[in-house]
Amino acid sequence: MARLMADEGFRAERQRNRYAPHVRPINELVDALREQDGRGWMPYVAPWHGGIRAKVLSVLRDPGPATQQGGGSGFLCTENDDPTAEFQARAFEAAGIQPQDLTPWNAYPWYINRAPTSRELDAGVTVLAALIGLLPDLQVVLLQGVDAQKAWKRFTKRYPTVANRFTVEATHHPGRQALWSADPAIREERRAHRIATYHKVAATIR
Repeated sequence: MARLMADEGFRAERQRNRYAPHVRPINELVDALREQDGRGWMPYVAPWHGGIRAKVLSVLRDPGPATQQGGGSGFLCTENDDPTAEFQARAFEAAGIQPQDLTPWNAYPWYINRAPTSRELDAGVTVLAALIGLLPDLQVVLLQGVDAQKAWKRFTKRYPTVANRFTVEATHHPGRQALWSADPAIREERRAHRIATYHKVAATIR
């Protein structure tokens, strides 16, 4: 399955269930953060995913346009109607990672649609710590892209005892631009690394 959020009925059902028990604590955190410090809007985590029962926390850079309310789904979800989400949905499925296995998140969880600054990454780390505190079954942190990896380095420095509890896997961002190189061999290496990393994650949680 991919791009299910393109269907109005599917989106409406996610909205109705955004406070389902397995995602309620996370989305109540989102509600609180939306009102914090005037930072702006933040998408919910779709109930399509594991929420607080997730074994995998998938961290990208920042919410993309397809997560926006109105023009998009209003959710972080691998079924969003955009190429990055579609790649993840298909690649996770091929690796044996089910939607309920993971919770999606971002190094900077507020909507900015650009690379976060150092100060913004620091703010994101504080939120990441709060989120991880809600995930008792978490085993693997999947860092996709440079900014996610930068954020985790900051997290590890600030919360070393917490960080050491998890297996950490890092790879390239799932967006198309992350693969770009003039050298086709490098492009292929990056593509293969992403897929291999997803399979490592799947093996860890089984």
